[in-house]
Amino acid sequence: MKTEAKTRILKSGAAVILEKGFLDAGLAEVLNKAGVPKGSFYFYFKSKEDFGLQVVDYFAERLAETAERFYREETLTPLERIRGLYRKQAEAFQKNGFLGGCPIGNLALEMGDRHPEFRKKLEGVIRDLKEKLKGQLELARERGEIDPAVDTAEAADFIFNSWEGALLRMKVMHSLAPYEVFDRMVFERLLKGSKRRKRGKS
Repeated sequence: MKTEAKTRILKSGAAVILEKGFLDAGLAEVLNKAGVPKGSFYFYFKSKEDFGLQVVDYFAERLAETAERFYREETLTPLERIRGLYRKQAEAFQKNGFLGGCPIGNLALEMGDRHPEFRKKLEGVIRDLKEKLKGQLELARERGEIDPAVDTAEAADFIFNSWEGALLRMKVMHSLAPYEVFDRMVFERLLKGSKRRKRGKS
C-alpha cells in the first residue's frame, strides 16, 4: 500500500508538473489528485525538491519504456524505428493540443540554471536517452541505412537537440510544421549524407 500511494503521488505530480511546471506545481493539488492525505507527503519525500527529482526518474522511466517499445519492434528497420518513434510523439503532441511536450526538456528549461541537483539528474536522463538512440543509429549504419561516415554519437546529440527545438516551435505555432522540417532534415538529408549525393550523381 505504501508503494502504491507513492506511485500515485509521482504519477499525479508528473501530470501537474507537465502542465504547470515544477515551480508552480502545488503539493496540495498533487496530493488531492493522487487521493493521498496531505500529511503523508513527507513520509515518502524529504522535500519538494526530493519529490521533483523522483518525478524526473518517473518521467525517465516512461520515456525509456516508450523508446524501447519502438526499438524492440522487429518488423521495422533501425532507422524506421527511430523515425516512427518521433512521428508517434509528434502525433501525440498534436492530439493533446500541443500542451506539455517533453517533460525532460521542459524541466531543463525551468530548472537547469536554478538547481544543481536537477541539472545533474536531467543531464543523466538525457545522456541515457541519447545512448539508446546512438545504439539504434549504429545498427542502422551496419545495415547500410545511413551514411557510413556518420558519427553516431554526434548524430544522436544533434537529433535530440533538434527534436527539443522542434517541440518548442510546435508549442508556439500549434502546428506539426516544425516536426515535418525536423523529419525531412534528419532522415532524408543528415543521415543519408554522401549516400544521397551519390544517388543524385548516378
